[in-house]
Amino acid sequence: MSHLIPKWNLITESNPKSPISEGYRILRTNIEFSTIDQNLQVIMVTSSKPNEGKSTTSANMAVAFAQANKRVLLIDADLRKPSQHHIFGKSNRSGLTSALFKQKELGEVIQHSNTENLSVIHAGPTPPNPSELLSSKQMATLLATTREMFDVIIIDTPPILSVTDAQIVATQSDGVVLVIDSGKVKKDAALKAKAALGHVNAKLIGVVLNNINRKHSDSYSYYYEDVNEA
Repeated sequence: MSHLIPKWNLITESNPKSPISEGYRILRTNIEFSTIDQNLQVIMVTSSKPNEGKSTTSANMAVAFAQANKRVLLIDADLRKPSQHHIFGKSNRSGLTSALFKQKELGEVIQHSNTENLSVIHAGPTPPNPSELLSSKQMATLLATTREMFDVIIIDTPPILSVTDAQIVATQSDGVVLVIDSGKVKKDAALKAKAALGHVNAKLIGVVLNNINRKHSDSYSYYYEDVNEA
């Protein structure tokens, strides 16, 4: 079952005028206006199950925000199966885990991308205890520090139904975007994912449905639903 977007295609960067890129810009705008009275600075992206397009969505969202002259940081917090280094063509030899274990300074693991205003912290070497690391004081300190450095922080996390990592990060985020592959995931799994986020009082700001229309290759690859209006 193929995606409309090739797995590692950063389409907002390679083809910013495409309909799909425009779709990501609409997603950015919807997120910006989803809450008028709250600053959504740290946005977590997750899915219900693996291979639904959450990492591709995270990366393209980050580019879309950067193209709007926002200082953006993309953090790959999927420490078990990281993808952002593949998407951006960078080394994963050091990254988030290196900073949390104090093997590297924060400034050493923040990498610049080809997109102006966009920086990335890749996952780094896989730790033996991802959940504990993400719930550590070091992670809280890192997020507090980066909040002072960037306008928008997007965090790519593991699927919410697979491990507890996403729930942990959700408690440290201002809002959550749930990515669902409409061709793969059944309604009950999507509802379980939403319930898992609700269990930790996470603020679900929207749902992105990937592959909603497979008949037309030039159609938008997602549908965004503002859950505040649903």
